[in-house]
Amino acid sequence: MKKKIIAGLLITAMTFSLTACGGAKTDSAEGTAATDTTEETTEAKDEGSDVDYIKGKGKLIVGITDFAPMDYKDDSGNWIGFDADLAKKVAESLGVEAEFVEIDWDNKILELDNKSIDVVWNGMTLTNEVTNAMECTKPYLNNAQVVVVPSDIADEVKSAEDAASYSFAVEAGSAGEQAATDNGYDFVSVTSQADAVMEVQAGTSGACIIDLLMAGAMIGEGTSYPDLSHTVELTTEEYGIGCRKGSDLAAYIDDQLGVMYADGSMMEIAKQYGVQDAVIAR
Repeated sequence: MKKKIIAGLLITAMTFSLTACGGAKTDSAEGTAATDTTEETTEAKDEGSDVDYIKGKGKLIVGITDFAPMDYKDDSGNWIGFDADLAKKVAESLGVEAEFVEIDWDNKILELDNKSIDVVWNGMTLTNEVTNAMECTKPYLNNAQVVVVPSDIADEVKSAEDAASYSFAVEAGSAGEQAATDNGYDFVSVTSQADAVMEVQAGTSGACIIDLLMAGAMIGEGTSYPDLSHTVELTTEEYGIGCRKGSDLAAYIDDQLGVMYADGSMMEIAKQYGVQDAVIAR
């Protein structure tokens, strides 16, 4: 009888032991599965929507350089400019703050890829290098090297050939100097584009070549040089906004720029910074 009782106790103990082991195994499997799910969720989040990522962290980090009239500081140290103001409006539409970070321009792609910034928004020319490495918006702004002459003779300069008879002032080492060289113009090189404009104003040069965006801000009615006009565009380039490759942010920004163009706010901001002639119509 005693043997039967002992045997029964042993069987009960073994059964309990097996059940306990089975339970431990099941708990371990569930723990592993939970860990795997967490890792998959994290990975999916990392590879998911940039728009959601930015909303989640509460700020849009904009990579810029100090480049008037696109991005520059006002007297209070706040970032303003055509690009800066547009970026603020896009950030507002996302329900986040815009944070501006000055970057080394040569490292802009790396800054995007390591998520130090979310977007490059700084009068960026859409070169092959840029479009291959970034998810870019449609062009939103034109830039060009333009001929500037006194307004009373502007109608006489309708082509690059028409301008060939003038003596030019250009900034040394600039795209304007290159344009003058390419067109075989007679020119003198000066320290800055502003100096080139002053040469024309003083009459010591018949014309100058400067950036279209600078021309929009510096010359014509309401500026320091109301009697000068820009005429022929000798070269052209287009600006775009760059995001991480594959990012949905570029399409989102494109949509918002479309809204701003339709409601007139883009042109309102452009006029504020003198770049209205460069805005690409949509």
